[in-house]
Amino acid sequence: MLSDRLIDILVKSFPKILLPGLKMTVPLTIIAFALAMVIAVVTAMVQFADIKILKPLARFYIWVIRGTPLLVQLFVVFYGLPSVGILLDPFPSAVLVFAINEGAYAAETIRAALESVPSGQIEAGYCVGMSWVQIMRRIVLPQALRTAFPTLFNELISMVKDTSLAANITVMEMFMATQRIVAIYYEPLALYIEVGFIYLMFSTVLTKLQAFGEKRLAVYGKR
Repeated sequence: MLSDRLIDILVKSFPKILLPGLKMTVPLTIIAFALAMVIAVVTAMVQFADIKILKPLARFYIWVIRGTPLLVQLFVVFYGLPSVGILLDPFPSAVLVFAINEGAYAAETIRAALESVPSGQIEAGYCVGMSWVQIMRRIVLPQALRTAFPTLFNELISMVKDTSLAANITVMEMFMATQRIVAIYYEPLALYIEVGFIYLMFSTVLTKLQAFGEKRLAVYGKR
């Protein structure tokens, strides 16, 4: 049973948790994911084009980032880099780490989608006089990104939840705001469930957007 005191705490804490979500969690996710997509497309294209010098570097980057915990990466950048004279504020550190981390995973998703495009379409592009860049931009990438869209959107939803790790480097996002409220009221179960519900709200909105986007892409693909 919820006591009057607990209900009052939850009602008062809800905007105090939601506001950091809108002001910090959402911008962190959007900026980091946008940068991650740039990194991912470049890394995937390097591998797809089989550029001899850059491909091993791309594979090394993916190997290191996917093989180490995200929390360790956050600590290396925020707490480790100052020892070599590189100082970053919490928010830029989180953006950098999330972008680099997500870029490695998304690069493999996009690479697989690129390789799923029939080679005959590339050959047809050459036959009509297109350059490699034109073939990638007009034929291969549009199809690959449509194929990768559901997986990439799932990764975006995961990133929203992963931003809670940024609390460990003092980013004032939803989870850290909740921790501070818990320290005041000593109601961890109810408050952590409340922040979990807010994360669920954000994820549900993104899931609806994903479904809408998939429908639009399905219609576009039939044209």
